[in-house]
Amino acid sequence: MPLLARMLPAPLTMEVRRGAVAQLGALLADSRVATSGRVAVAVGPGQGDHIEGLIAPTLDEAEVFRVADGSVEAAVSLGADLRKGAYEVVVGVGGGRTIDATKYAASLAGIPMVAVATNLSHDGICSPTASLTYEGGKGSFGVPMPLAILVDLDFVHNAPESLVRSGVGDVVSNLSAIDDWILSNVERGEPIDGLACSMARTSAEALIGRGDSIESDAFLTVLAESLILSGMSMVIAGSSRPSSGGDHEILHAVDQLFPGTSNHGELAGIGAAFCFFLREDEARLAQVTGCLRRHRLPVSPAEIGLSAEQFAEAVALAPATRPGRYTILEHLRMSDSEIRDRVEDYVRAFGS
Repeated sequence: MPLLARMLPAPLTMEVRRGAVAQLGALLADSRVATSGRVAVAVGPGQGDHIEGLIAPTLDEAEVFRVADGSVEAAVSLGADLRKGAYEVVVGVGGGRTIDATKYAASLAGIPMVAVATNLSHDGICSPTASLTYEGGKGSFGVPMPLAILVDLDFVHNAPESLVRSGVGDVVSNLSAIDDWILSNVERGEPIDGLACSMARTSAEALIGRGDSIESDAFLTVLAESLILSGMSMVIAGSSRPSSGGDHEILHAVDQLFPGTSNHGELAGIGAAFCFFLREDEARLAQVTGCLRRHRLPVSPAEIGLSAEQFAEAVALAPATRPGRYTILEHLRMSDSEIRDRVEDYVRAFGS
């Protein structure tokens, strides 16, 4: 009998609710996750003591490791500890940096990883990449998708608002990334995965028109599901294509030129808005900028502390951050003076 459908990778469990951390014991009792009970837990520096106290009653035999930061060095150190301990699974509990470091450490140790997210700042919860810092800057490293995902809304409500809101910018930027992928398909014949596009687009459309925000459990649930779906679209595509286009090229250029300027989701949102401005897609531009404003996310370079000249410099560098990727930036092939003119037009339209 011929194979009529492809097999799609997906987490064994996905749960978004208040008190999800308390579900860890039951999840890890699942023989598909762990059989002998050799479990490691990695927690970040911010809420490590609190998290350790919560999981202790249900994971009394688990060994807890502290992840200092989201660096390659911290991830490699954790990976060495995991190998020495012969653990069956590692649970990463925390925000984006902790989860990314744990994903990479798990890949080095050759064991599965369970993600327990306490923040919703970007789609790294379920993505097949880990964004880690190193001496020369920041890089993305390929890793397996988490085996299971829990999002604890109690922790999310207590996380810094700006970080939670930034998740909106990261999801909405999918719309720009998909348009870039379609453009590359038309102009260069790059193969496009319709299912990955559909998942990435659906995650963005689920959020872009909502009137509620991060104060609502209902909104946070949709945001968490959208970030997870966005990550899964990358797993299906086998690359970051459905969630990363010219918008993320601009993000990475800002990170290189002006490190510490802003967070991932805020930069992705601004990058997406500017790319729709370049496309002269007025309807989608109004949707994207309206969504960013509604969630108190920056739209103009000045709102993240960059001058028009600095933002233009980042746009000029952006294509070099993803060699071989074709987006609206590569398509237009703007000269430095043209970039400055378009950035100045954008700034006049959306803020000084």
